[in-house]
Amino acid sequence: MTPAIKTLERARIAFSVHEYDHDPSAPAYGLEAAEKLGRPVEQVFKTLLVALEGDAKRLAVGIVPVAGQLDLKAMASALKVKKVSMAQPADAERATGYIVGGISPLGQKKRLPMVLDASAAAQQTILISGGRRGLDIELSPVDLCRITGAQQAAVARS
Repeated sequence: MTPAIKTLERARIAFSVHEYDHDPSAPAYGLEAAEKLGRPVEQVFKTLLVALEGDAKRLAVGIVPVAGQLDLKAMASALKVKKVSMAQPADAERATGYIVGGISPLGQKKRLPMVLDASAAAQQTILISGGRRGLDIELSPVDLCRITGAQQAAVARS
């Protein structure tokens, strides 16, 4: 059981767990999850960390569809800062307690500001990492925002 699953159980939020055999040579973990779980890429989301305004110690989380990319300008705007850049993998792992490719927005070591891409609102449920490679959690985007304090904004681009 991962911290992400424990967080949902403690909060009594409805969710389901989806496991698949992760291929370590997969070029994109999120796209692999969508393919192996037979889900549309619009429903499967990846968790990305950014550093705020050149300060690697101040991090935030962007959650976007796996087929898209995080729009750094839109993310900075949503966070009301001048600029963000992608966080270094080691910084992301240290702040969340998860390894890259298995970072969940739930159960992180530190509560970080989060932005869920607005496209999630079009989905009844979304899939996010469950805290390790090969494990996804399905839940409503409303519940995800409620439990994490995430705001919704258009932060993805194709």
